[in-house]
Amino acid sequence: MTTLVLGGTGKTGRRVIDRLTALGRPVRSGSRSAVPSFDWADRGGWADVLEGVESVYVTYYPDLAVPGSVDDIEAFTALAVQSGVRRIVLLSGRNEPQAEASERVVQGSGLEWTVVRCAWFMQNFSEGYLRDAVLDGVIALPAGDVAEPFVDVDDIADVVVAALTQDGHAGRLYELSGPRLLTFADAAADLAAALGRPVTYLPVTAAEFAAGAIEQGVPEDEVAMLNGLFAEVLDGRNAYVSDGVREALGRQARDFTPFAMEWGKTLPSA
Repeated sequence: MTTLVLGGTGKTGRRVIDRLTALGRPVRSGSRSAVPSFDWADRGGWADVLEGVESVYVTYYPDLAVPGSVDDIEAFTALAVQSGVRRIVLLSGRNEPQAEASERVVQGSGLEWTVVRCAWFMQNFSEGYLRDAVLDGVIALPAGDVAEPFVDVDDIADVVVAALTQDGHAGRLYELSGPRLLTFADAAADLAAALGRPVTYLPVTAAEFAAGAIEQGVPEDEVAMLNGLFAEVLDGRNAYVSDGVREALGRQARDFTPFAMEWGKTLPSA
């Protein structure tokens, strides 16, 4: 009855593990630091990680938008079927063609599948590559004035755990977002008010973003991936609110302002 959580040290994965552990569910973390270890680049180690596993939460590193992701998802899903896995939950992105191709793989697998298709994470500001930028006071992104319905990672984890542990979620595609649209300038203003420090949004070109990120030590391949993703999804296609949290959990999605305020409480005064 073990649940395998791929990306068990990531933003959603560690929250899913914490919730499953609190429920008393046997859980295995799928990461390079776990035993047995899991690495998307090492297919030879996948069978050991899947041994004795009934359900799997699949997150793909670095992102389903990168070349090769669909092949990896196909190979992993086929091995999961062979290994006796019964239920699979896939973390996906909204309106990303590569991600949708991976969704079709799990949907056609014969497993009890659930797809959790998500908006931009609120926690990208507090735990990800934008944290230092926020604390330094300037969020520089090639996002123009596009609006995004930022989603709380805790909502994602709640939906994933429900899909892994409860009946009624098989065959469902839940599109998750927050309850309102914010531009990145809006998000910066909310963060400034909650954190009690200046935070502004600076729209830049893709080339300017790449140069700044590389200067800050972000690997070039990661910068290229981020720029490609920004160009694909920050063109207005995702500027709408979806109701997947309510569909899955029967409650409203969490708003950006409480997220920012909770994070602000953990930081020293500016």
